[in-house]
Formats: sequence, structure tokens, C-alpha cells
Amino acid sequence: MQIRELTLKELDIAWDVVKELRSALTYNEFEDLIYEMRDINYTMIGIFEKDKLITYAGVAVSTNLYHKRHLFVYELVTQNSFQSQGYGKMMIEYLHDYAKMAACENLVLSSGFARENAHRFYENNGFEKKSFVFVKAI
Repeated sequence: MQIRELTLKELDIAWDVVKELRSALTYNEFEDLIYEMRDINYTMIGIFEKDKLITYAGVAVSTNLYHKRHLFVYELVTQNSFQSQGYGKMMIEYLHDYAKMAACENLVLSSGFARENAHRFYENNGFEKKSFVFVKAI
């Protein structure tokens, strides 16, 4: 098992896992957005078993007035066939250490309403519900 950053040359590998979470995206949209997010130092991190990506996290260090310096987790997904085997917890622990090394005060993520199992997982791993996210389409 290995936890490491993915390179832009590994987008196809990342996509195989990310599409389970972001099913409304096409591969081309995914690729375009990954390149656009380089501006915020978006980092792709994966847990691999041999050469197979099992868990993916897309993160960036950010600063704002309410979370101060924090690591924002944009995506966190484990392949369906590997869920409930400890990979998500392992990634959360890795991201916690990653955030500490980046001098962050918080580890922050947002999760959709219909993901009760994910919410329970986050709460069981030390996250607290702090706010609601509101979106208005333009």
C-alpha cells in the first residue's frame, strides 16, 4: 500500500475513482477543471494497492476569515468495492498530518445532503457539522 500525490499524467487513473463521486462530470470536464484548479494548488492524493488507485482526495491549502489557514478537501472518495475496509480513515489520517505539515489550523470539507453514510463517517472521524452551504445558479 502506498499513499502519494498523483501527477497530471495520471488523470485517467484518478478519473476511474472520481467518477464514482462526480458522476455528472464528463472526463473532458474533469480534465479541464483539474488544469484550471492548478491556480489554487489543487493536489490529487491517492491510496494505491499495487498499481490500483483505491481512494482519491483532491485538496488545497486555503485561507479565509472563518477557517483561517486550512486544508480544504474538495473530493474524498473510495472505490465502491473497497469501502468499509479502512481506506477512508487512512486517508483522513494522512490528510490530517498533511494539513499539520502545511501549518493549517483546520481540515474542512463540504458534503451533499443525500450522503448520510459519508456524514456518519466524517463525524466518526472527528469532524463536526459547522454550517450549511448555499448555492445560487448563475
